[in-house]
Amino acid sequence: MSNKLMTQKYITMLDGKKIPQIGLGVWQATNDETERAVTTAFEAGYRSIDTATVYENEKGVGAAIKSSVLNRKEMFITTKLWNPEHNNVRGAINKSLELLELDYVDSYLIHWPAPSQNLYVSAWEELIRAQEDGLVRSIGVSNFLPEHIERILKETGVKPTINQIELHPLLSQKEITQWCTNQGIKVQAWSPLAQGGEGIFKHKDIIKIANHYGKSPAQVVLRWHIQNNIIAIPKSVTPSRIIENFNVFDFELTLDDLTIIDNLNQNKRLGPHPLEFE
Repeated sequence: MSNKLMTQKYITMLDGKKIPQIGLGVWQATNDETERAVTTAFEAGYRSIDTATVYENEKGVGAAIKSSVLNRKEMFITTKLWNPEHNNVRGAINKSLELLELDYVDSYLIHWPAPSQNLYVSAWEELIRAQEDGLVRSIGVSNFLPEHIERILKETGVKPTINQIELHPLLSQKEITQWCTNQGIKVQAWSPLAQGGEGIFKHKDIIKIANHYGKSPAQVVLRWHIQNNIIAIPKSVTPSRIIENFNVFDFELTLDDLTIIDNLNQNKRLGPHPLEFE
């Protein structure tokens, strides 16, 4: 297998900055679990870590960063603005930086549009200012629909670099993915493994593909993301799974494999709908 397939892949965002295509998510992990998981991830080759204010584990991420031998410039750290902080963006960013013990984050996202609050445009304006001030390198959104992105673009003229959405074989999100791609916005998948498989890992076709390549069902699903040009942030606090989830750069799925996985789509959300979640 070529060396090209053996190493982490990076995607260039519209602001010219590069983001690793596989990162570690730390949703629902305690600070101690997070510190251990991030340390394991760094040692396994991960360079991208995705956290958020609402996860309440930024301190654990910060502790792992501080104890790491890696150069800060090698890391790509993402955190997010929680819904009640749409009118306190600068305060939220400063709090995150304090907990992470960082001078800047590589990516800062508005976690949800929370449309009934009607504050996501003003929050976006504050993100733009925070970027200008060097507190964040890239700015993006999470769980935004095209209508939300069109509005911030119309009112500010600044596109998000990323839209992080729920995306997995049961919810392939082809329409919004294509829309974002047409806009030059990169799509990042949260729950890329459908929260631990949700029946996918036991599906006969996934097992057949996995057996063919000598890989696990999780690795096959992550490879599907990679070949669809999606950025994936699988969450795990189990060292063996953290390592396994990163070991997806030494094989390639065929077009038939990709189609089989595409056909698993049920438009099934495991998380809330962006229009309803506040």
